[in-house]
Amino acid sequence: MHKLIIGNWKMALGYKESVTLAENLVLSQPYRPLLAEVGVCPSFVALSSVANILEGTAIFWGAQDATQFVPGPVTGGTSLESLVELDCRYVILGHSERRQLFGETDELVRLKLQAVLERTNLIPIVCVGETLAEREAGQAEEKVGGQLRAIFNSVVVPAGREVVLAYEPIWAIGTGKTSTPTQAEAMHHFIRQFLKELGIEGNRILYGGSVKPENAGQLLSQPNIDGLLVGGASLSADSFWSIVFA
Repeated sequence: MHKLIIGNWKMALGYKESVTLAENLVLSQPYRPLLAEVGVCPSFVALSSVANILEGTAIFWGAQDATQFVPGPVTGGTSLESLVELDCRYVILGHSERRQLFGETDELVRLKLQAVLERTNLIPIVCVGETLAEREAGQAEEKVGGQLRAIFNSVVVPAGREVVLAYEPIWAIGTGKTSTPTQAEAMHHFIRQFLKELGIEGNRILYGGSVKPENAGQLLSQPNIDGLLVGGASLSADSFWSIVFA
């Protein structure tokens, strides 16, 4: 299974900036075969235009979030069905910023995951991770295990469907701090074993948290790290391609 590199543009770019970045990604792609699956998740306002630019290229696209509700009177929501119409490949669920800024809970992430699996063929990217206080207290595995148990409670993953996990230590997101490759590998190994106990196997596990061209190669060389969820470093085409080809 190929490594997976996802650029999460968050709310860092406006519409025009997003279009320009998508065009730059296409124009600056190195003339080398891609050894990884590559995707980007722009903001909702730019998603349709970015999709049009990337159509026919080797770069996939996805959304940073969605609601669990079916299309209808849900003001401000974005339905999974609308993402399918845009030929999205991925949808990120439960990113730590959604949890911290919007109060999303494990139960809400579970509902969204269940809706994705029941109503679409989108690849969900489910985020988990601990705070600095939890890590320093020796509770990192307890925290992440609790999140996984709650999110996958009563969720049936159909045969052949992939649920991508993204381990993002909250203390390393946007701070410049990064888990060492050894720390990240240890947590990825724990997640893989925990999922196996839940009867969920064969899924890629990404690392996210201040990923840069300088550390991408070391992270990707770890046996249980199957790819990267890239934030700020994905906002430059040159930086992003440097990570893809690390």
